[in-house]
Amino acid sequence: MGILSRFRDIMKVNVNALLDRTEDPEKTIVDYMRNLNSDLGKVKAETASVLADERRAKRALDECKAEIKKLQNYAEKAVEAGNNEDALKFLDRKEMQVEKQNQLQTAYDLASTNNVSMKQMQDKLVSDMGQLEARRTELKGKMAAAKAQQQMNSSGSSLGGANAAFNAMEEKANHALDEAMALAELRAGAKEDDLDDLIAQLEKKTSTDTNTTTNAEDELAAIKAKMKKHE
Repeated sequence: MGILSRFRDIMKVNVNALLDRTEDPEKTIVDYMRNLNSDLGKVKAETASVLADERRAKRALDECKAEIKKLQNYAEKAVEAGNNEDALKFLDRKEMQVEKQNQLQTAYDLASTNNVSMKQMQDKLVSDMGQLEARRTELKGKMAAAKAQQQMNSSGSSLGGANAAFNAMEEKANHALDEAMALAELRAGAKEDDLDDLIAQLEKKTSTDTNTTTNAEDELAAIKAKMKKHE
């Protein structure tokens, strides 16, 4: 019987349910596609033989039916001719052909059923292969989309890292600038303080010089007064 022995197994397979249960759909698709191609090759190879069997069975059955009809006609003519003995012989042969016809009918029905089964299996295998191909295309699309998303995520992470590094550098530069400005302000303040000290010193010196000048004039006046007194 060959591939026909697997008719029920092939016909009851649900490809989508099979793929939904597996943990590795891609590998399952590849493996099952290989099996389907093998089964389809066997179906095509045996279909010709099954079809030939059906045609032979049909031809034998038709010939047997024709023989039965002919023997029935001979028996009727023998009766009309008054030859009952020959009529009985024709009817006996007809009975044998009727038994043969029953056997040939059974053989033809089986051959016809096998031929129909082969066609059903071929259609089922082609349909399963189409579904598998569609699922494989869908799976490839999802994998490509996932890969693209991963690349986008990777690029986004790199960009985020670069932005973070740039922000850190910018913050560091701003901190350094703030320190420099603060130092400049401190130094400017120190110069202003030095200038104030210098002015204070000058004012003190002027005051001292003024006091010194005043005392000298007083002494000079005192000397003149003393000299004038002695005159």
